[in-house]
Amino acid sequence: MNTKKIPPLLALALGALLPLCAPAQQTADPKAQETKPPAQAATPPAQTTTPPPAPEKKAVPPVFSYDPAGRRDPFKDLFGGQEVRENKRVVTRLSDMEIDEISIMGIVKTTERFEAIIAFADGFPMTLLVGQKLADGYVLSIEADKVVFRKTSERGLPLAKPRDIVKEFTSEEPAHE
Repeated sequence: MNTKKIPPLLALALGALLPLCAPAQQTADPKAQETKPPAQAATPPAQTTTPPPAPEKKAVPPVFSYDPAGRRDPFKDLFGGQEVRENKRVVTRLSDMEIDEISIMGIVKTTERFEAIIAFADGFPMTLLVGQKLADGYVLSIEADKVVFRKTSERGLPLAKPRDIVKEFTSEEPAHE
């Protein structure tokens, strides 16, 4: 073994053991602590220099508010509950028409039954018979002065309880007796 390397290793080992022995000597000899200069007594041990852990902060949920600043409120119903109907819908058959769209032009009595004359697309007349299906219901009955429809669906969804809609026809001419 090389004798030149031992003294530095020995000094390093003693340097590491010295701080461990120093606290034991301070507690054993209280008078030695009083004789130390104030600079040495004021230095705290290395173990207590870590700061205490910070208290946990509870996350507060953010509070949101909407300032319209002259703009419309995006959460407000634009139509205020009114029905919106697409005007570009093309009606090619009687089964495409809705009950609300039908206007009665007249009622005719044949030998077997009553027939209603309605205004079809662009005002063209068309006959309507009992039992004919429409987009949202069917014709329940036709009498001399009224047509009764049974509405079974609303906007394509079936109704829980069908309701009857009566459309009356009043002639402009006096009745012939």
